[in-house]
Amino acid sequence: MKKLLVIECILAVLMAVNPFNQPDKPSPTAQKTMTKQAIQNKIKGGWAGQLIGCTFGGPTEFQYNGTMLNDYQPIPWYDGYMKHTMLNNPGLYDDIYMDLTFVDVFEKKGLDASVDEHANAYATAGYGLWHANQAGRYNILHGLKAPESGHWLNNPHADDIDFQIEADFSGLMAPGMPNTAVQIGDPIGHIMNYGDGWYGGAYVGAMYSLAFVSSDINYIVSEALKTIPAQSTFHQCIADVIKWHAQYPGDWKRNWFEIQKKWSDEVGCPEGVFHPLDIDAKINAAYIVLGLLYGGGDFTKTMEISTRAGQDSDCNPASAGGILGTMLGYDAIPAYWKQGLAEAEDIDFKYTNMSLNDVYAMGMKHALQVITRNGGTIAGDQVTIAVQTPKAVRLEQAFTGHYPVRVLPVRKNLDTEYSTEFDGIGFVIRGEAKPKSRTTSTDERSFIANAELYVDEKKIETVQLPTDFTHRRYDLFWKYQLPKGRHTIRIKLLNPDPEHLVYLSDLLVYSDQPVKSKL
Repeated sequence: MKKLLVIECILAVLMAVNPFNQPDKPSPTAQKTMTKQAIQNKIKGGWAGQLIGCTFGGPTEFQYNGTMLNDYQPIPWYDGYMKHTMLNNPGLYDDIYMDLTFVDVFEKKGLDASVDEHANAYATAGYGLWHANQAGRYNILHGLKAPESGHWLNNPHADDIDFQIEADFSGLMAPGMPNTAVQIGDPIGHIMNYGDGWYGGAYVGAMYSLAFVSSDINYIVSEALKTIPAQSTFHQCIADVIKWHAQYPGDWKRNWFEIQKKWSDEVGCPEGVFHPLDIDAKINAAYIVLGLLYGGGDFTKTMEISTRAGQDSDCNPASAGGILGTMLGYDAIPAYWKQGLAEAEDIDFKYTNMSLNDVYAMGMKHALQVITRNGGTIAGDQVTIAVQTPKAVRLEQAFTGHYPVRVLPVRKNLDTEYSTEFDGIGFVIRGEAKPKSRTTSTDERSFIANAELYVDEKKIETVQLPTDFTHRRYDLFWKYQLPKGRHTIRIKLLNPDPEHLVYLSDLLVYSDQPVKSKL
């Protein structure tokens, strides 16, 4: 299996190398000429729409898991709200400042910046991360390079939403060129994701790209899906949403219920398995599409539906708002949604030296560079884009043949050793390394526990478990693709410390067959 992982990663690297220098060759008639002003207007609309959606959905983020916000429940929006939120709740904008990390690398290092430069920039940034992003960060900081850092054997959150929420930059850099947008995002997306987790970002990037050259939201949603392999569960999920929209064109809630019935099973994310939380990329992408399709180009309807669908209800309207903002252009975003935007556009996002006004200019610069590298031309104020027909990328699927069958509580501090047994083919042990006292000083909190993992008395790895939140290992221990049967797990703490502890919360077990209800 190790050889298989190496081969997969080599293939991913080969297909991701120098995406800007491998232009998709469109037919001679596949061109779109726009003014620079029109392109800038759409780039501004994309970034502004993302900020608007993130701000609007912020108060409901993961407050409605497995359910929707009822129509009678108000969601605040008022003049000055965006500025207030940016200054007082800057951590809300993780999807934007993550986006800007990669934009900044392109700005400083050029379009040929290596994936290692992107990976190191985000891994060493000062912001807190979660799920696939944090797991990928830990992997990068401990010497595991992309794409292995995002592979599901190394990252239990490979299918999570992370790259999906931060892939906007790829489509905004590639107007009318969905294949190039996907290629730009490929190596970066594999820093933290794989399979459906990567497809989420690829799909979002393709929708942004097509939003430059089409004003038909149904076309944008359907055409962008052609970049995703039809065999993948991601493609199947979104295709279902499109199908159900055709069947129930006036009832987004009926579509939402169909999505829940078929696609709400969580397999990867250990926090979400058997729990209402669902941070899986495909179901949250389904909520983006739900908002876009039933919004029908109306900004308010799109914001309301993508937010009221629940789960990651700030990131989903951020993506929907960004895509629709690109299609409409900044000037056509309704004044109601832009109230207070101007006073927020010069505020630097936390952890960056970049404001919206900065990224508007950088985005335009990068887009023009990508256009000319991919067969387009610039003549004065006129920009001709070599528009691309979407092509499906390679098939990747995470957690194949793995089905979660039970979560067993552990709830123990790891004093020196812990041992247990399970029946199955894989497991994840959740928990955390932390100070024993909340009053522990900052310096004392930065302790690193060292531990060894043994499976069936074979040493699997020696790991570092930092107590520092920014550098933590998101899940403590895991192993997949074991022979089916009875297995023993033994964990040995190498450096017990009186001021710190390693807490083991629960054990998630996988088998090769799902548990079937008797109903």
